[in-house]
Amino acid sequence: MAHYSRAPQFVAAIDQGTSSTRCIIFDRRGTIVASEQREHDQIFPRGGWVEHDATQIWRNTRLVCAEALAASDLTAADIAAVGITNQRETVVVWDRATGEPIHNAVVWQDTRTDALCEELASVGLDEPDRDRFRASCGLPLSTYFSGPKIAWILDHVDGARERAERGELCAGTIDSWLVWNLTTDDDFGPGRADTTRPLHVTDITNASRTMLMNLADGAWDPATCAAMGIPMSMLPEIRSSAEVYGTVRERGVFGGVPIAGILGDQQAAMFGQAALDPGTAKNTYGTGNFLLVNTGERPVFSEHGLLTTVCYKLGDAPTVYALEGSVAVSGSLVQWLRDNLGIISSAPEIEELATGVEDNGGVYVVPAFSGLFAPRWRPDARGVIVGLTRFSDKRHIARAALEATAYQSREVIDAMNGDSGIALTELRVDGGMVVNDMLMQFQADVLNVPVIRPRIIETTALGAAYAAGYATGVWTLEEIRTNWAEDRRWLPTMPAEQREHLFDEWNRAVERTLNWA
Repeated sequence: MAHYSRAPQFVAAIDQGTSSTRCIIFDRRGTIVASEQREHDQIFPRGGWVEHDATQIWRNTRLVCAEALAASDLTAADIAAVGITNQRETVVVWDRATGEPIHNAVVWQDTRTDALCEELASVGLDEPDRDRFRASCGLPLSTYFSGPKIAWILDHVDGARERAERGELCAGTIDSWLVWNLTTDDDFGPGRADTTRPLHVTDITNASRTMLMNLADGAWDPATCAAMGIPMSMLPEIRSSAEVYGTVRERGVFGGVPIAGILGDQQAAMFGQAALDPGTAKNTYGTGNFLLVNTGERPVFSEHGLLTTVCYKLGDAPTVYALEGSVAVSGSLVQWLRDNLGIISSAPEIEELATGVEDNGGVYVVPAFSGLFAPRWRPDARGVIVGLTRFSDKRHIARAALEATAYQSREVIDAMNGDSGIALTELRVDGGMVVNDMLMQFQADVLNVPVIRPRIIETTALGAAYAAGYATGVWTLEEIRTNWAEDRRWLPTMPAEQREHLFDEWNRAVERTLNWA
């Protein structure tokens, strides 16, 4: 294998997702040089609860980074910077002295905080108001977000709240957990000088998903933290999405390399899609489904159930905001069909199965496993399969599962069109599910707009690499824009009457999920 130049012209991205951790190394053209991936355990202690082992995630991170370097025949000296992107609302609480988690990571899909959110919505009010913090953070009170998850851990781990108030615990999303470990010396521990302490930081996109950050000034909001009972001393320092935060510990795989970019996964996909200008949008098809539109340097508050969030912030430049529609379950529905029902043995099989029938046979799957997210925000909803007859078989269920992703995307896009007053004219897509041609054609049909897949579909990792490379001079914003290239587009072919009939039937199916939990 040929060895590359020693000049540090490559950028590594750590992509820590809901189901796996990857390290992808990119060259200056934004082309993948090496990619390594490892899945981690999905822990379900009871119905509606989802956890990850944060220590396993850190171990997998080290492994995939080493494997990517080996696969590319590169060394740390060839890497200009490391960028990080992560499953955004998943939280870890760990011991500041030892670095040991005090509980499994509580995952963004987890619904255990519903009662707490209901309580927070009611305290001091005559009527519950799940929007009571929205003016500050842009988000409704929901089990989705990080702040209530941190509060739950403090309330349910023996002694945790007292330890947090004494300053002994750290809390953060997965990016903070990774940076802490990447910058921790092997012999870090009690009694070491402060100068050896690891970094406890997060970027503004991840902070904006906690409910604890004030959108106006990009700082932790004391009133919200107090309302949720979260000591601010636990929280990481909020930094921009593209700057040199520090360097990887010398004994690490990327020892001495700057850590220079952090973006939550959906914001990273925006950056990887070069959606850097107001009005640009993308839809990511991963574990969940996430549509973002760049709204420029001012936060826009939705009237149709969308989230106001941070898109990115580059160094000292002004913060750029976005509207987001979040769907909890899309790719994880395929995983459920594989692991829980055994309908398929591997994810790619679903397309072959689904294309074995001409249509869904009247079957609809609504995967409200964690309630319904945007634009409905119904935590009481639970999943259903409806329309079954003796004619139905696993092919119809497979097709209905793929169609569910497209219907949920349409709901979000309809809401986004309502907020902006401007109809979407095309949809840029990315994520693991966009290799599914049947799904992409159905998405174009149900939206009645072209669907466009870029040449590099790993845009989440690419966005993290771009942020880190921008901060270290590898790329300019113009180079990031010109690197984007179209791979394929799907044009709508479905008659309007058929499109609206299918969507009406989908809405009938959704009604069956409500008021269940």
